[in-house]
Amino acid sequence: MFRKILIANRGEIACRVIDTARKLGVATVAVHSDIDAGARHVSLADEAASLGGATPAESYLRGDAIITAALATKAQAIHPGYGFLSENPDFVDAVEAAGLVFIGPSAAAIRAMGLKDAAKALMVEAGVPVVPGYHGSDQDDALLAKEADAIGYPVLIKAVAGGGGKGMRLVEGLDGFAAALASARSEAQTAFGNPDVLVEKFVTSPRHIEIQIFGDGTEAVHLFERDCSLQRRHQKVIEEAPAPGMTLEMREAMGAAAVRAAKAIGYKGAGTVEFIVDGSDGLHPDAFWFMEMNTRLQVEHPVTEAITGVDLVEWQLRVAAGEPLPCRQSALSISGHAFEARLYAEDAPAGFLPATGTLTHLKFADDARADTGVRAGDTISPYYDPMIAKVIVHGATREIALGQMRRALTNTEVAGTVTNLGFLGALCDHQGFASGNVDTGLIGRDLDALLAALDIPQWVLAQAVLAAADIGEAQQLAGFTLWAPLVQQIVLDRGGKEIVGLMRMHGPDHCEIQVAGRSVQAVRKDGQWRFDGQAGANVVRSGNTITVFAQYGIAFEVVDPLARDAAAGIGGNVVEAPMPGLLKAVLVAPGAEVAKGAALAVLEAMKMEHTLKAARDGVVAEVLCETGAQVEAGVPLVRLEEEEA
Repeated sequence: MFRKILIANRGEIACRVIDTARKLGVATVAVHSDIDAGARHVSLADEAASLGGATPAESYLRGDAIITAALATKAQAIHPGYGFLSENPDFVDAVEAAGLVFIGPSAAAIRAMGLKDAAKALMVEAGVPVVPGYHGSDQDDALLAKEADAIGYPVLIKAVAGGGGKGMRLVEGLDGFAAALASARSEAQTAFGNPDVLVEKFVTSPRHIEIQIFGDGTEAVHLFERDCSLQRRHQKVIEEAPAPGMTLEMREAMGAAAVRAAKAIGYKGAGTVEFIVDGSDGLHPDAFWFMEMNTRLQVEHPVTEAITGVDLVEWQLRVAAGEPLPCRQSALSISGHAFEARLYAEDAPAGFLPATGTLTHLKFADDARADTGVRAGDTISPYYDPMIAKVIVHGATREIALGQMRRALTNTEVAGTVTNLGFLGALCDHQGFASGNVDTGLIGRDLDALLAALDIPQWVLAQAVLAAADIGEAQQLAGFTLWAPLVQQIVLDRGGKEIVGLMRMHGPDHCEIQVAGRSVQAVRKDGQWRFDGQAGANVVRSGNTITVFAQYGIAFEVVDPLARDAAAGIGGNVVEAPMPGLLKAVLVAPGAEVAKGAALAVLEAMKMEHTLKAARDGVVAEVLCETGAQVEAGVPLVRLEEEEA
């Protein structure tokens, strides 16, 4: 076994690798960018080395600096985690040339699976079923359109390099093909440095089921399947293992195909073979097709660990250190059911825009596994993926595990940034998902219902008013005169809507709160406030922000009536950056006439492209930022001429 390894990654995966390394008595070296110098993974590691910079290109993608750090700290091996350089064969070559061990597959195996078109040709040779499509090297626009027509719409345009839904577009007909092709190529070039695409038949009732495989370079086993069908824009949201409705016959067929794929390239380490499955009429062993192979550990690997009892990172370290496969296929079995939910800093109702901010409060459920790379006080920056944590549960049955996930999400507390907690909770309550009737289109079909705003209970408003008044032990008698209780007015803001509360103290442990047209009696007993008999939730205040942890966290801003901004605002005249990012393109010039919904600019943030559109018909008066500028949230980008009265 290694004495010391360097982890060429950040966040929750770096922390995850450190946990297993500690268990095995292996010392760890963390690397970090300048803005990650105080990050959780750095504090957990035994040593740390700075890579400088802020963006991935300036830090975690600098293979030479990572290798230099490994040599300087006398690490024997490098664990790449996932993302960044984990599937870069040139980096693997450089690591081995430096006399270090790469904890993962060979460069040859990564190259074999690195381009989707070449990988599919290899899979055909190995007897693995593949989706009908065009995987050729000729990238002529007219040829691609002709091939799409021959395949039959709908089709998927997919970048041949990379993954994560980047460079992928669904096209319903010929009219939309050219625009989708240009958009997919642009995003693929940005994300992977390669604009080439392939075109595939889109399965109309698709399920995304993947097989976890593990090899030692000669032999390979599979650790059963994960269902990753619950996706939004090809990004996985909640994963589970095993797959609902899976039959023994199909599991054996998919597992055997995945093992053939691994053996075909002499695979070493942890990997995932992803399949698209036709779920229109149940699961059948002749209705699954190879999509791609991820030559690394996956984000969702914890659900496989939960149902098999295997520590996949431990297996990675052991095999990389020269040990054979830890066990045979016959020794592997499934126990129970597991779910993983990806908790992100993102504004789901606003189109899932990535969010930034400082985590003023962070607490996870005691009875769930939470893989995280952040702590309270840490900042979610615009430079990296905005994942806060992965919440993982395991139960004896799917129904029990889903109930545990609901409870775990309810008891997760995040303040300081918006999150997708409410969206995850709505998914767990979705009748189709609860019954196991899942496919990749579920979220899209029911998105409005999943994002529907819940009415805020009266007691939550009352508790926010009470928290804003800051009635603590030292202030129990505040607000009293010798004759009668005084009335205190509290003004809160929730999403731009003003909430006025009137609080009248009747004693140190009793007050009446009038808010939203109703009166609520608040009584404190045994140190806890109750509102009309309802027990209050946990609540935290940071500055002027109050978060009541009901309905996955409801935030209010305390308003100083004397300091209110009376400005009417700029309405629909100015298009602002909704988040920090790179202004990838400005699509209009001064004087241009635009219609409502017209694309004005493209902002690249959190590795994804976001098209900013006109809020109304009008004429462009000014372009306020240049292409290539790094902008902050709220920066004006394009101004339209004033509307005529």
